[in-house]
Amino acid sequence: MGRRQELEKRQTLLARFGRLIATENRLDSLLTIIAEEVRNILDADRCSVFLVDSYKGELWTRVALGMEEKILRMPLGQGIAGFVAKTGSAVNIRDAYRDTRFTQDLDRITSYQTRSVLAVPLKGHDGQVLGVFEVLNKARGPFTDEDDGLLRILGTMAASFIENASLYDELRRSHLETIYRMALVAEFRDQQDTGKHLRRMSRISGILASAMGMSYHESEDIRYASPLHDIGKVAIPDSILRKPDKLSFEEYEEMKRHTIYGSQMLIHAESRLLRLAAVVAIAHHENYDGTGYPYGLKGEAIPIEARIVSVADVFDALTSKRVYKGAWTLADTLAHIKAQAGKQFDPAVVERLQVCFAEVVAAMAEEDQRTAAEENLMTPPAVPGQISQKSLQA
Repeated sequence: MGRRQELEKRQTLLARFGRLIATENRLDSLLTIIAEEVRNILDADRCSVFLVDSYKGELWTRVALGMEEKILRMPLGQGIAGFVAKTGSAVNIRDAYRDTRFTQDLDRITSYQTRSVLAVPLKGHDGQVLGVFEVLNKARGPFTDEDDGLLRILGTMAASFIENASLYDELRRSHLETIYRMALVAEFRDQQDTGKHLRRMSRISGILASAMGMSYHESEDIRYASPLHDIGKVAIPDSILRKPDKLSFEEYEEMKRHTIYGSQMLIHAESRLLRLAAVVAIAHHENYDGTGYPYGLKGEAIPIEARIVSVADVFDALTSKRVYKGAWTLADTLAHIKAQAGKQFDPAVVERLQVCFAEVVAAMAEEDQRTAAEENLMTPPAVPGQISQKSLQA
């Protein structure tokens, strides 16, 4: 390829790069797009986009193309990417194994042979380093000064989009965390296995929504709103909510009103997610055949969001151990859900559950691991008398 043709190709790829990153606000997808495009533009074997986690003092990446690992973490300052992040300086290395900043651990783990490395910092609007572009092993020879300049241009183009996507991702996670904590109030009062159930039924709801053909954002909305399905239980008296014996007719009628109470708490919220949670709260006990409550809605008169959450909620509840029952097997639970298709559940949602059953089971296991990890890190809250003056001034 002649010099002119190579320049034209790069200009085309640069224009494509700009178009692609401008249309994606999901951080995971954006990082994947950036890594793939940068690798192609620079004719490199691999590209990783590392982001700075200032709270943990680490660099992390969800993208390491050509490798099995999906997430890599390293201390800030370690390795070439860590050096670039800490100093804000770019590096162009012809022979990685001759450079003292290069750590060979990752190569040993992955049986990869790193030769040439080009890495540049990604800087935010305030000039602070928010990440690192790192490309490895150019196809023909070492990386040139022109490659260095081009990667800097790509980094400048990508930095603002990464920064915006990171802020958006943080906002979404913060919103979910707030909803999750609100939902825990009802679960604590109901003496349920609080953390695991909310996390798992939330993930299952999102998976089923996606399987039903909903967009990414619609699926995420359902995932984030679903933990509040039982928030109305905070309005149910303890004498009913925690009664160990069978409820009387009057008590059961009051218990069923948790759907209405939950909707009333949420329906006038300014947040679109909370208004969606109100829809789920009031309708997740409606049955597809019209025998549910509180209004006896039938079929597609039940909001699709509630039909999805209903399946997710019951599926996880049955597979979970509770004080009043043992955990059902996955096979028995799926058989029960299938038997209730057209009765308690929407047959279309049940069919989607069967299709994505393996994904659901994997997600449940992932959430169990996450909950266990968080529980291991938990420490008892400080006793008021033990709070130091220093902590009050912090």
